[in-house]
Amino acid sequence: MKDDAVKKVVFAGVFAALTFVVFTYMSIRIPTPPAGQVSVHLGNAFVVLGALLLGGVYGGLGGAIGLTIADLIDPVYIVEAPITFVIKFAMGLLVGLIAHKMGHINEQTDHGKIFKWVVSATVVGLLFNAAADPVLRYFYKILILGKPAAEVSFAINLGVTAINSGVSAFVTVLLYMALRVPLAKTGLLFKEE
Repeated sequence: MKDDAVKKVVFAGVFAALTFVVFTYMSIRIPTPPAGQVSVHLGNAFVVLGALLLGGVYGGLGGAIGLTIADLIDPVYIVEAPITFVIKFAMGLLVGLIAHKMGHINEQTDHGKIFKWVVSATVVGLLFNAAADPVLRYFYKILILGKPAAEVSFAINLGVTAINSGVSAFVTVLLYMALRVPLAKTGLLFKEE
């Protein structure tokens, strides 16, 4: 049990690094008025993948920390870092709840049921992100930039977040199903708590 906790912390760090790298170096940035931007990226895919592999707490924290650090070192996103942490951690918790507490994906042996729960958890988590991210950022930007700037940014953020979520859902399910068997064979598919 203690050994699993140490491994989960290490893997959470790996997922923090993955989300940071994917967002920072592999995203398409789109400027928004006034002096803002949104990014098309796969960082959310690694938040969800982390929650599927490690559970909601460790996977959510890993992804939330990685994307928050990416925001903190980028002058355009630095003010949004707290919102990023809250949304991504909540998304990881939601995915973990559905996949592990409801679907028990690490205990299942029926690949059809595993696939069903992985798809369900992924879609619900990314739908939550697609709704919560633009809305919370809108209200946050009203406080910082004012209503007109927040409204322009909201419309663009809503579209980009929907694209990110759709692509991330496909990538996440594909990666999880590909990684599940080798991780199980090496003993890195963690017992549910």
